[in-house]
Amino acid sequence: VQLVESGGGLVQAGGSLRLSCAASTTSATVLRIAAYNWYRQAPGKRRELVATITSGGLTNYADPVKGRFTISGDNAENTVYLQMNNLKPEDTAVYYCNVGGNFGAWGQGTQVTVSS
Repeated sequence: VQLVESGGGLVQAGGSLRLSCAASTTSATVLRIAAYNWYRQAPGKRRELVATITSGGLTNYADPVKGRFTISGDNAENTVYLQMNNLKPEDTAVYYCNVGGNFGAWGQGTQVTVSS
């Protein structure tokens, strides 16, 4: 599985960004992904799980982003989104799309920078 993120950038505190992650495969098999994850890693910090969505639409969020971030997906397009509202400087990080956990597939990451 190949994952490609987009949508990062520089925004002022209180602003919004929408990240996208498109999944694809080079094989002819149908792509079925049980769950997508969004992680982030800030400078000098460990990578942390931000949000998860299952193929059935169940979602889960890390406490720091609850009420501000929304994960959604389009199963037909194999795409997942992370809508980030009311961004804070502490949300500054490289955001990664993932399937399959630590030993699964990872995107290249997209930088999100929130200025105060």
